[in-house]
Amino acid sequence: MMGLMASDETRTETRTETPTETRTGTTRPATTGEPAVPGARVPGEAPQASGTRAWTPWMTRLLVLGIVLAAVNLRPAITSLGALLEEVRDGLGMSGSVAGLLTSVPPLCFAVFGVAAPRLARRFGPGAVVFGGMVAITAGLLIRPYAGGTAGFLAATALALMGIALSNVLMPVIVKRFFPDRVGSMTGLYSMALAFGTSIAAAATVPVTDALGGHWQPGLAVWAVLGAAAALSWIPFVRAQKAPSSADSAGADAPRADADGRPVEQPPLRITRSRTAWALAVFFGLQATAAYITMGWMAQIFRDAGVSAGTAGLLLAVIMVMGVPLAFVIPRVATRLPHQGPIVLVLGVCGLAGYAGLYFAPAGGAWVWALLLGVSNCAFPLALTMVGMRARTGAGVAQLSAFAQSTGYLISIPGPLLVGVLYQHSGGWGLPIALMSALMVPQIIVGVLAGRDRTVEEEAAS
Repeated sequence: MMGLMASDETRTETRTETPTETRTGTTRPATTGEPAVPGARVPGEAPQASGTRAWTPWMTRLLVLGIVLAAVNLRPAITSLGALLEEVRDGLGMSGSVAGLLTSVPPLCFAVFGVAAPRLARRFGPGAVVFGGMVAITAGLLIRPYAGGTAGFLAATALALMGIALSNVLMPVIVKRFFPDRVGSMTGLYSMALAFGTSIAAAATVPVTDALGGHWQPGLAVWAVLGAAAALSWIPFVRAQKAPSSADSAGADAPRADADGRPVEQPPLRITRSRTAWALAVFFGLQATAAYITMGWMAQIFRDAGVSAGTAGLLLAVIMVMGVPLAFVIPRVATRLPHQGPIVLVLGVCGLAGYAGLYFAPAGGAWVWALLLGVSNCAFPLALTMVGMRARTGAGVAQLSAFAQSTGYLISIPGPLLVGVLYQHSGGWGLPIALMSALMVPQIIVGVLAGRDRTVEEEAAS
């Protein structure tokens, strides 16, 4: 996906658009560099839904702000908890297994609640659903530290993660719909904001907690302020935009048409027949497993090795912030290669080296291991890039993305929980780190298979 977006940006910046025929036979106006305006009507298209208010430049700027603030809120609920996991465990009397369950909740919620996002968007509009997601994040972060027990803490965390899951799915849809000629730059801005929110929560949670009296409850609850700010920025947009059509909400491509403009029915893509689709789904799941283990447990690994809580949070922030520059570089390099296997191999070797360092000298080379694991964690943008490269059509990309991500998140659920169980029963981090290293091997193998130059349409048809 990132690779496609980067390619889109390159194309729009290196050519001058002229009126062109779309697949449905209608003529679209020349691209002017301005974002798509919901109130504008394209010749040959149906008029906008009644009740949609006029779109103004200040609302465009507000939408950009809303996208940035929403992206900032998509990870602090996870990384702030990782920084204070020991205090939360002690405060709630939580076992290591339950703590491991906490680190498994994010991918479970992403797999379960993310499926409902397109349907909700068709009913209420994507902006309204993202606004609801920000409200859910705010409420969940504010409630969970004071829920009064482990069950309440888990329920409030699930509420916040539900909001993240819905917003996570629909934010790219909003970017594509309202900024069609700036997909690359807006996605870059969105990715940077997401990485910033991830790293700032990891780095600042412990210092903020100390400044608020040293109690973990306000240290976790304070991140609800960001969610409230994001929700407020989406209110004018929600009021201005009623629920769009199903195709707009889902970000679907227009149907293909024949020479007379009549739609041509496309045969369904049997995605499960494609070996590349399965390889990509497993690759996505294994890299997500590593990512959520890192976000949930890495700070605790460093703390148990003798690193201070504040430094452990900074180390986790370093791992997360490495994704900011590399998220731009890796997709651009990947799209220039016929086979993405070499990139998969480099990322995997960095991960294996980082885990080996954690095993033999976790405190002595902590900053080096953090840098290596930060590079390894950039398998996420690579996976999204390969989703776009392994399908020939827009419909194929959407179907492959849904299959790879939903299957991948389900695969990633047991990993963080198993790390918690191994840590509790072994009394140390030797076995959990060995598990992380072992999972990196099949990740490299399936990543190389997924990186081969072929498409899922070809495989599904054969």
